[in-house]
Amino acid sequence: MAKKDYYEILGVPRSAAAADIKKAYRSLALKYHPDRVPEAEKKASEEKFKEISEAYGVLSDPKKKETYDQYGHQGIDQNYTSEDIFRGADFSSVFGGESGLGDILGRMFGEQFDVFSAGAGTRHRQRGRNIQFEIEITLEESYHGAKKEIKFPRYDFCTKCDGTGARDGKALKTCPQCKGSGQVVMSSGFFRMAQTCPQCRGQGKTITEKCPECGGQGMVRVTRTVEVKIPPGVDNDSQLRIRGEGETGQAGAGDLYLFIRVKEDPAYHRNGNDLSMDVEVPFYKAAMGGEMTVTTLKEKVVMKIPAGTQSGKVFRLRGQGMPDVHNPQDYGDLYARVMLGVPSQLSSRQRELLEEFAKESGDTSSNSFKDKIKKAFR
Repeated sequence: MAKKDYYEILGVPRSAAAADIKKAYRSLALKYHPDRVPEAEKKASEEKFKEISEAYGVLSDPKKKETYDQYGHQGIDQNYTSEDIFRGADFSSVFGGESGLGDILGRMFGEQFDVFSAGAGTRHRQRGRNIQFEIEITLEESYHGAKKEIKFPRYDFCTKCDGTGARDGKALKTCPQCKGSGQVVMSSGFFRMAQTCPQCRGQGKTITEKCPECGGQGMVRVTRTVEVKIPPGVDNDSQLRIRGEGETGQAGAGDLYLFIRVKEDPAYHRNGNDLSMDVEVPFYKAAMGGEMTVTTLKEKVVMKIPAGTQSGKVFRLRGQGMPDVHNPQDYGDLYARVMLGVPSQLSSRQRELLEEFAKESGDTSSNSFKDKIKKAFR
């Protein structure tokens, strides 16, 4: 399939200045940055990110841009490898040098090159892998926010060999295949491609004696303990990112992604930021009217019960629901459903009064007590 025009990809005219090209790329890179989109959109986002980065790699470099303007994609493909396209572009200045683009593009195009390397001999450095971990909290913790101490497994550099995999960190020698560069270069005519050295796996050195602690892997499995702050309003679809708490890598640690699971609460049912609950109201209060004190997650509130309130009637208590996770100053509502409370035991006087009430209501049958109550308040 034919490649799209680089100018079309960035949405700039062929006469665009370098500053306009950089501005267009920055806007698109922020939009399609893989770490800024939902998990379901990551694959498509990475492909788009790769496409716009390749376009910027060519158009931001005067020499490559001239070749592309004159010969199109054919000129670029014949004169530059993927590594060369990215090496000439100053990606770091677009985001102030802290975008993590090197790691992202390195993951997309493979480990054969480092997009920000200073030269062909620079070994590729990768960030550690990200970790996913599930944490369970109560509805009350979700409402108020909480600090939780969590323990999770991850891989860290072996302290016995400083991550080299060699005994005492010194049993190493220069790789004979790549001569310490970490890469092997294959070329044919105009084509040139650098690949990770298969013998030393890009490290530039080989192990002469393995570290007994990690078996030459350079990494050991450890249990990490961290304290995390759960913001108010999180729900089952919430995800927290803890930077630098993933697995260790040569270019820094990955991130820890916490997936929140909120336990079902026996008293409340949640729907977004709204809550619903059942409130038991004595039948005499439902008949005559009165007030009920309702304990919410926020406070105790007084709910007015109009005379003649029927079982199943729902009252809305504004602002007594869950806080919004994006704006904790905004709260949902609490919907209180009336459930008539029937006493399980009666004194002789109470029974006498109810029987009188039943007679006044026109009930002279010998139905059970519960049937009388149900009929009286139907």
